[in-house]
Amino acid sequence: QVHLVESGGGLVQAGGSLRLSCAASGIIDSIFAMGWCRQAPGKQRELVATITNGGTTTYADSVKGRFTISRDNAKNMVYLQSNSLKPEDTAVYYCVALSGPGRYDYWGQGTQVTVSS
Repeated sequence: QVHLVESGGGLVQAGGSLRLSCAASGIIDSIFAMGWCRQAPGKQRELVATITNGGTTTYADSVKGRFTISRDNAKNMVYLQSNSLKPEDTAVYYCVALSGPGRYDYWGQGTQVTVSS
């Protein structure tokens, strides 16, 4: 089992920045990659970014150039630096742990990000 706890969400004006953090605990060795997903009201859940144990990153087209995912393996932490935020970035952001490609086995409770125009 892997337990994930997010923090760092909040209210920010358009153009601003937020840094989301995710603390992971449990059987971390079983994890292939970490990531962030988001879900806005009335919309499908969207994969925002992932980072593998080797440091390979992927991003949704909607956030490329604005968001950066990183990890601190020593601290079992994953971060999402979100810059140039837009109102359409408003959503609940979830930290996820993948046991393999496409296998989103573990989810955090989510943290709300609200971007005002």
